[in-house]
Amino acid sequence: MLTLRQATSADTPTILHFIQQLADYERLSHEVTATEADLQRTLFGDDPSAKVILAEWDGTPAGFALYFRNYSTFLAKPGVYLEDLFVLPELRGKGIGKKLLQYLAHLAVERGYGRFEWSVLDWNTPAIEFYRSIGAEPMDEWTVQRLTGEALKKLAESYAGK
Repeated sequence: MLTLRQATSADTPTILHFIQQLADYERLSHEVTATEADLQRTLFGDDPSAKVILAEWDGTPAGFALYFRNYSTFLAKPGVYLEDLFVLPELRGKGIGKKLLQYLAHLAVERGYGRFEWSVLDWNTPAIEFYRSIGAEPMDEWTVQRLTGEALKKLAESYAGK
């Protein structure tokens, strides 16, 4: 039986484990630097940056969705951004991922948000097909841009206003 619940600080080891498994699947393990202490501070500290919904199958952790609020200037409304969605491989096909997405869609609608969005790796055909099956549309005309590490520091150091 499937249940969903808000994660608590006691779930931090499980969350980190799911993040590591997701990174393995996405071939990005080398990018994971998160620690339990980091997750405790950023998810359950004084100013949480994101929230986590845990899915449990027969009382055992089965997957998670990590999300945060974003904002659309065009709509002048907040939205939900799904950072990570993961279901244990042996439990896929049981509707767990879909139920997590339904929960977040319900949250967005209930709060009057304007949209619910996420990114997916272009090679992840099973995920893309799943997202299409629930009505998600690709944003092919957009590309993600990112600054991290030294590039982020370099741009920040160039700020003349400091």
